This record gives sequence, structure tokens and C-alpha cells, in this order.
Amino acid sequence: MIRLSAFADEISPDLNEQIEVLKREHIHFIELRGVWGINVLSLSDEQVAEVGQTLKANGIGVAAIASPIGKVPVDFAFEEHLKQFERALTVAQRLNTAYIRMFSFYAPASQPDADPASYREEVLRRLGVLTERAQAAGVTLVHENEKDIYGDTIARNVDIFQAIQSPALRSVLDPANYLQCEQVPYPDAYEATLPWLDYVHVKDVRADGTLVPAGEGEGHWPELLERLRKDGYDGFLALEPHLKAAGQFQGFSGPNLFQSASQALQSLLKKMDWEYA
Repeated sequence: MIRLSAFADEISPDLNEQIEVLKREHIHFIELRGVWGINVLSLSDEQVAEVGQTLKANGIGVAAIASPIGKVPVDFAFEEHLKQFERALTVAQRLNTAYIRMFSFYAPASQPDADPASYREEVLRRLGVLTERAQAAGVTLVHENEKDIYGDTIARNVDIFQAIQSPALRSVLDPANYLQCEQVPYPDAYEATLPWLDYVHVKDVRADGTLVPAGEGEGHWPELLERLRKDGYDGFLALEPHLKAAGQFQGFSGPNLFQSASQALQSLLKKMDWEYA
């Protein structure tokens, strides 16, 4: 059975308000990206413990650590980035989640307009190291196809997965991100990345670039959901609507707009009679 999850910092920085809205929307899992205005990887051990205890007391599980790993230039000091990654692994283990969301690096800071082919090998080297460490820790990395990182297009996504070939590195399908890169999310991106698909992020975008609830843009959400069900998808559908603001490291919707996005997705699922938890 599919499960609904949410980037709850899109609701509010306050953990209690996040939980209140999630419970009202019958969403039982969270993509932990930020709490109290603090990025998940900057939370202290005590704060991580508090988050875990509070979520557990309210019947909410952590679907994934929504980390910013890989969201730096590919010539950024790798040892320093690895320290952040080790923190991500620790937080994932402490909060009992099997997934860490990550990215595949920006162009070199020294050459921001460089051809992606020129830094491909370094991207793959770094992803290989991250994947090996994740596999040793019993964690799965899920790569998000965000604009301007190496793996923002369909072809470069496929290149990553074919090159790394590890069960510890899997694909996120984010239709709105593909549309923002002038790629066709369904059926093109879906079919190309299906062998590695483990996660779906739910947001939609109109032709003019306006972010909207699922089903109101160009993402072909009704058709995509039908295909996911047909192909036996049983993972998370993670709401990340960005209806009020979309930034490099965090989007925001607010409680009311988030509720609109949640109800739009749940309406699509109910219309097709696809059960979810």
C-alpha cells in the first residue's frame, strides 16, 4: 500500500504546528528537512531526540531525512561534505528511517557554466563514495532530479544509475522539477528511470512556471498515478508543494496552502480508488 508523507517544514517551522496539520490531513509520515528554522543536519543530538520522541508520541514516522547532501558545487571540499553526510547517516539511524534524500552536485564554483560532461567523472566518484558508505550503514540514498544539479535531466539521471549500479542509490521522481528543466516527466522520465524508482515527490507546475497542487499543472498526475498503481508502486508519495515560496534549500506553503495541496492529492487517489495510508 502506498503511504503519504510530507515536507512538513512547508507548513510551519514549529514542530507542533507541523504535527497538528499532518494529523488533520491524516498523513502519518514526515520528510524531515527542517524544524524550528534549523536544517535537519544542524540539529543537535538533543534536538534529534526531542523530534523523534515527539513524532513517535503522535504516531508519525520519519519517511526520509530530506538532506541537502550533494547540493554544493562539485569542486566543494569533499572531506568537509562527507562530515555532513556522516551526520545524515547518524540522524537517519537514530530516527529509524531507511532513506536519505540527496542530490548530484552543481557545476564547479570556478566554472559555473561548464558543460556537465566535463565534471561527470567527479560527480560519479563522489556519488560512488556516498553510496558505498550508505550501503555499509544500511541506508538507501534517493536522488532528487532538481534543476541545475548534474542529474537534472532524464539522460543524466539514467547515466548516474547505470554508472553506480547499487541498490543503495535509487531514484526520486519529481515531475515538477523535470518540467522546470524542460523535460517530460510522464511518460518519458517515468519510463526511463523506472528500474531505479523508489520515491515520488508530489508537486505540479503550470506552463507559465506557477507551482500548483497536483493535477492542476502539466505534470499529468492522474495518468502518472494510474501508471504507478499498474506497475505495483508501493512506496511514499511525499508532498512538497512549494505553493508560497520555492528556494534553493527549502520551499514553503503555509498551513492553508499545504492543506489545499494535500486534499488535491488525496482527491486524486480517492477518485481512482487507490487505497493509501
